[in-house]
Amino acid sequence: MKILVITEQRQGKWNGTSFETLAAAQQIAKETSGSVSAVVIGKGVAGLAEELAAKNVSEVILAEHDLLDAYTPDGYCLALKQVIESAKPDLVFFPHTYQVRDFAPKLAASLNKGMVADCIGVRNEAGKLTFVRQMFQGKTAADVTFQGAGPWFASFQTGAFRADLLAAHPSGKAPVNQAAIALQPKQIRTKPLELFREAKQAVDLTQAPVIVAIGRGIKAPENIAQAEALAKAIGGELAASRPICDEGWLPMERQIGSSGQTVAPKLYLALGISGAIQHVVGMKGSRTIVAVNKDQNAPIFEIADYGIVGDIFEIMPALTEALEKAKSA
Repeated sequence: MKILVITEQRQGKWNGTSFETLAAAQQIAKETSGSVSAVVIGKGVAGLAEELAAKNVSEVILAEHDLLDAYTPDGYCLALKQVIESAKPDLVFFPHTYQVRDFAPKLAASLNKGMVADCIGVRNEAGKLTFVRQMFQGKTAADVTFQGAGPWFASFQTGAFRADLLAAHPSGKAPVNQAAIALQPKQIRTKPLELFREAKQAVDLTQAPVIVAIGRGIKAPENIAQAEALAKAIGGELAASRPICDEGWLPMERQIGSSGQTVAPKLYLALGISGAIQHVVGMKGSRTIVAVNKDQNAPIFEIADYGIVGDIFEIMPALTEALEKAKSA
């Protein structure tokens, strides 16, 4: 089974979810005795292709063109369609990002193929792949299989697979092959403008290695300063469950859950969060989950690696003090 992974970069910087998707492809290839190829698309991205070649892939396909300098759905679809028709993969995988949501369905449709989006897992059952995706805000999961001839398209949710398990190339480096991309300016129907400057002020929690998240247990907005101090001491980002953001105590960009961001940090510290399913679907892929809650029956403890039944107003300052002392020691 041949798997083609479409990676994502913006202005020469990786979207980390690309490596999680590559890890998913490696797992499936291992189970099916298949192979994995990866695509880097853009302009001036040869360095990224060389970096990707250090991973355990059979080849890296470099899809470069002047008209791919800035992302456009037309440019990406036309270029990647040519890559796919040349590579002839059985599966095409994407990280489930905002950009992928914009162009991947169009790409699949242009090849008259279906797509399963936002998958959280995949199973190999006697050579038949079953893709798993959540439904009804994570309350249930659906098993989806493809019919007909490939290539089949699927995207994977942030945190569904662990990028740290990504295997390196056994001989050090895979070949990097340049794709022949034919594009004309008239085929690009949109003109990209500068990236929205205010977006620089927004926080991308999906890239944060450490997150300190607060819930209803914080009680009042004036208490958030304690959580901020802890987040600063531990070197993490501050986040929240939906009720906190609905109240306006923190901006919506810091909300985690089914209607917020989906994250998978190395450490997720949940303070006063009960663990409603709408929140859990946004953070259950975290490497290590530490939960602090006064209610010993809080659902968050069911998924936590470490649980503390206690008052967050006692634990936050104590932990902050201990971390600051460790830094100064």
